[in-house]
Amino acid sequence: MKLAVVGVTGLVGGVMMKVLAERGFQIDEFIPVASARSVGKIIIFQGKEYPVVSMDDALSMVPDIAIFSAGGSTSLEWAPKFSDAGTVVIDNSSAWRMDPDKALCVPEINAKNLTAENKIIANPNCSTIQMVATLAPLHKAFGIERLVISTYQSYTGTGVNAVNQYQSEKEGNEFNAETAAYNHPIFANCIPHCDVFLENGYTKEEMKLVHETRKILGDDSIKITATAVRVPVDGGHSEAVNVQFKNNYDINEVIKILNETDGITVQNDVAKNEYPMPLFAKDKDEVFVGRIRRDESLENGLNLWIVSDNLRKGAATNAVQIAEYLVKKDIVS
Repeated sequence: MKLAVVGVTGLVGGVMMKVLAERGFQIDEFIPVASARSVGKIIIFQGKEYPVVSMDDALSMVPDIAIFSAGGSTSLEWAPKFSDAGTVVIDNSSAWRMDPDKALCVPEINAKNLTAENKIIANPNCSTIQMVATLAPLHKAFGIERLVISTYQSYTGTGVNAVNQYQSEKEGNEFNAETAAYNHPIFANCIPHCDVFLENGYTKEEMKLVHETRKILGDDSIKITATAVRVPVDGGHSEAVNVQFKNNYDINEVIKILNETDGITVQNDVAKNEYPMPLFAKDKDEVFVGRIRRDESLENGLNLWIVSDNLRKGAATNAVQIAEYLVKKDIVS
């Protein structure tokens, strides 16, 4: 097994190596890949030193699997070159997610649809992954009519520059617009602006939640609206999700379904102040769900609070799980 991590020096790339090691993914040849300015830099993976190689060098080595986490423009340019060479690409950017010919995969939901024909597989947006992992079994049971989503997303989701901005402000330094990742301070602040604004007044992040959710659940009829907010939290993304089902439901049945769903941990005992929080989701692979309650203002309405580590299940872990499935089913060997 020759496996490449493209964007290995980035925030998600570092977590990717950690997850690969923790989960014991069998690698015979590890290929760390990054931009030209990082070529030659030494990466430590499972106690061994590896020099970072260029995209061209990695391509010539023809890895069996290449996990990309290097941005959309890099993926658009290089993923087809790797796939044409015979590599299966698992891409963590938004470049291929809405391509009708590319699989958009959350393994617990739709990995069973992957075949040897899937040479470029898209990893969904971090905020989408944790939500659809929760909603998929409920959609199957009751049918989702409409979703109203409010996200509270960690600054870590923006990358190293945002982490540096937060740390600088936390240390008491003034906001510096020239070096900042955001248009405003993030420390002790909430910014209702994730990604760029589109012509419809929504951000690209908000529309990812709309389009990706429909594609993964295989239902374009679901009505979805979202507001995405960046918050000064290190540990994960949180989401308040209001669901309207097509059919009546029993709240105990909802909890039972979620308790029986792989990758979901229910934390829903308000008498003990037990509910999901990003502080305790950090470095974990599960999606945590709580504050499960009927929306009394709406027929067949339900409220959920969903939390997950955005760098793990929201990015690295989901990608590694895809790779694990490809190997388990001998799609890649």
